[in-house]
Amino acid sequence: MTCSEAIPDQPISDDRRARRNALILSLAQALFFVASSIQATVSGLVGYMLADDKSLATLPVTALVLGSLITTVPASMFMRQVGRRIGFQLGAMLGTLSSVIAIYAIYDQSFWLFCFAIFMSGSYQAFAQYYRFAAADTASEAFRPRAISWVLAGGLLAAIAGPQLVIYTKDALAPVMFAGVFVAAAVASLLAIAVVSLVNIPKAPKSAPDGTPPRPLREILKQAKLRIAIFSGMVSYGSMTYLMTATPLAMVACNHSVDSAAWAIQWHVLAMFAPSFVTGRLIDRFGRERVVLAGLLLLAAAGVVAHAGISLWHFNLAMILLGVGWNLGYIGSTTMVTDCHRPEERNKVQAVNEFMVFGLLAFASFFSGKLLHETGWETVAISYLPFVVLAAGLVLMLTFRDARWGSTANRSG
Repeated sequence: MTCSEAIPDQPISDDRRARRNALILSLAQALFFVASSIQATVSGLVGYMLADDKSLATLPVTALVLGSLITTVPASMFMRQVGRRIGFQLGAMLGTLSSVIAIYAIYDQSFWLFCFAIFMSGSYQAFAQYYRFAAADTASEAFRPRAISWVLAGGLLAAIAGPQLVIYTKDALAPVMFAGVFVAAAVASLLAIAVVSLVNIPKAPKSAPDGTPPRPLREILKQAKLRIAIFSGMVSYGSMTYLMTATPLAMVACNHSVDSAAWAIQWHVLAMFAPSFVTGRLIDRFGRERVVLAGLLLLAAAGVVAHAGISLWHFNLAMILLGVGWNLGYIGSTTMVTDCHRPEERNKVQAVNEFMVFGLLAFASFFSGKLLHETGWETVAISYLPFVVLAAGLVLMLTFRDARWGSTANRSG
């Protein structure tokens, strides 16, 4: 029995409101990812510039993920009480403040204050990660995959603007390198405060329409599909973060320029979000599990290409494969999660999902920097592949189980 069959769809609005919310959240996602892609490109480089111990260069990226990890459950519970709009505005305010502190830390040459600033930015990320779930809140079951895809498609603006902003602003406040980059991030966060004020999403109901209370979390997590969806989302996002975090440092170490690293990240972010225009339709046509499997295959291919060489085309192709793989794996996994809970259960299930995802991201972002420093790029490039294979095996097992159950149901009918 699949989750969607076990839990009948209970739409809380028609799709006109869902489309409007998805478009607004797509723009908010674009502004968030402009700031996020800037930080992804330069935080490791700033960390290397400020840290006395160069093996700690990616610690700011880890601080970003830890900020998200620590905030993700409180953010969900906070929005359950006050609603999505206020929560999203608070998140964008934290993003603005974090950029201001980062600028001060760079001027003050304070590595640990810079880590704290990026930690605060992680709190913004924790709220922003719920944009895709918020788009699904008011969507029908049929429109849900596309609503999630529309939101992530907003990152396409970040793919174009983010790395270019790094190139044009990294020396804007010379001789203090990279401070200008965080001015651009602060402006993007300020604009996001205004955009998210336009969303129209009701608070989650406290019970089902017939008065049935939400199921205990332990009971909800008994669903194999939900557990596999969470794990595949963890692996999709964790693999992407693991390889992407080390890429700018590896490229500079391989005598490529900072601008070349920025271009590689631009190709990566473009590949992350451009497929979103079709991912929802691919899910409709081929199913959640098959789309996730395709994403995991591409994530594995990225590691193989990265391991094969250190030329610019190796780095760029690996980043493109990594981005497309993340898109398919992450959107497919997210849609699987939304299939497995009722509206009144959404906050706690989504909070568990995000906590698990960012728990792995915290490990991945820090360990990639340590491994790069101690063993080299070739090891980083392939060391995450066993997790991808495990996730693919679980999703494949779920696909066969559902197909077998469907065949049995057809024969009994």
